[in-house]
Amino acid sequence: MTPRQAAFMRSEAFETLFGGAAGGGKSHGQLLDALRFAVVYPGSRQLMLRRTMPELERSLVPAAMRLYPQSVASYKVSEHRWDFINGSTLEFGYCDAESDVTKYQSAEYDVIRFDELTHFTESQFTYLISRIRGANPYPKQVKSTTNPGGIGHQWVKSRYIDPMPPDEVHAFDGETRLFLPARLADNPFLCRADAGYEKRLRLLSVHDRRALLDGVWELDEGRYFSEFSPALHIVPPHEIPREWRRYLTIDYGLDMLAALWIAQSPDGRSVVYRELYEPGLIISEAAARILSCEASGEQIDVRLAPPDLWNRRQETGRSAVELFADCGLSFEKSSNERVAGWLALHELLAPRRDMDGEPRPRLTIFNTCRNLIRTLPALQHDRRNPSDTANTPHELTHAPDALRGYAATVFEPPAPSVPTAYDCEVGEFLRF
Repeated sequence: MTPRQAAFMRSEAFETLFGGAAGGGKSHGQLLDALRFAVVYPGSRQLMLRRTMPELERSLVPAAMRLYPQSVASYKVSEHRWDFINGSTLEFGYCDAESDVTKYQSAEYDVIRFDELTHFTESQFTYLISRIRGANPYPKQVKSTTNPGGIGHQWVKSRYIDPMPPDEVHAFDGETRLFLPARLADNPFLCRADAGYEKRLRLLSVHDRRALLDGVWELDEGRYFSEFSPALHIVPPHEIPREWRRYLTIDYGLDMLAALWIAQSPDGRSVVYRELYEPGLIISEAAARILSCEASGEQIDVRLAPPDLWNRRQETGRSAVELFADCGLSFEKSSNERVAGWLALHELLAPRRDMDGEPRPRLTIFNTCRNLIRTLPALQHDRRNPSDTANTPHELTHAPDALRGYAATVFEPPAPSVPTAYDCEVGEFLRF
């Protein structure tokens, strides 16, 4: 056992992330810790997760078969579960699709373990850790291991790396978190057994080498909005002048209602000042939730919805916008141009020097709009069409799609600059 693995096993924080370079012994430490917990706490229940079943069968299952003594536990292949002689269990599970989390809806666990946490979305993680519960006195924990990169890179970085220094336990909303960096040098056993492993990692692309060899979390490759910066784009709530135009833009489906309220200044600057992000709402419920969010007497000048909400439904013969109108909300059609909309949003996010020489974007976001702040920088390029964003994982697309509808409809690119020359005789600039 390495000192880093021992620190992971000793952690009493509610959430522990052991993350960084490949080869640091993270998965092995996860299996050792699960074995220790099962033996120390009779009748305990644990769940260890990978994103897909093939990943489980290639990694954790064979590793556990080599590591766990048959005198202590037996593996039930059909149920992907280790049964210990003291009544403890360790399930191996997966969540390939976003909805797979519901398989664990009625389950109770003392510890849930994520192997390669950045392969999961934040909504999957949040749902699954709600299954940690029980009346026994055993510790209740979330223990995760991962490399940088993957679809969940941004939210994992925001949760564990950005807000706190490593190797220190910090409290957030009454729960404790710990981040333990992993380095290849932490695992001398691998370095001795496979002296060429580091050399092979150095042959990777710059992006993969930084993630897997160096364990670097500042990875921008693949991010669609690389210009997004919390320091520039996220602002504390402030008073919005009454003369600014106010917009509501939505992306709606039964899986998620994403609504953004945006104010636009006379000089074309925009601020997202409120959001609503809620799944499972039928149209009447969605309309009621939107109206309940708006302040008494608040004037919304334009409400925008995507064109698909004008399609008539086969079962009723009426469109979603007609049903919204019945509930007191009338919408105008936003542009559904994906690439043009993303380009307009690039323009709004791009920082430009103001009169004081300071970089200032034309779009800012109140720090209370947590879901937009979470999902917008997590969008990746579509590998088949780099001008577009990837539409998976779908959970990340709702709030950005609502913002794209606003940008594509409202944004007007600046007029092209007109060449000028200075006339020395009259002392002024002449336009051609």
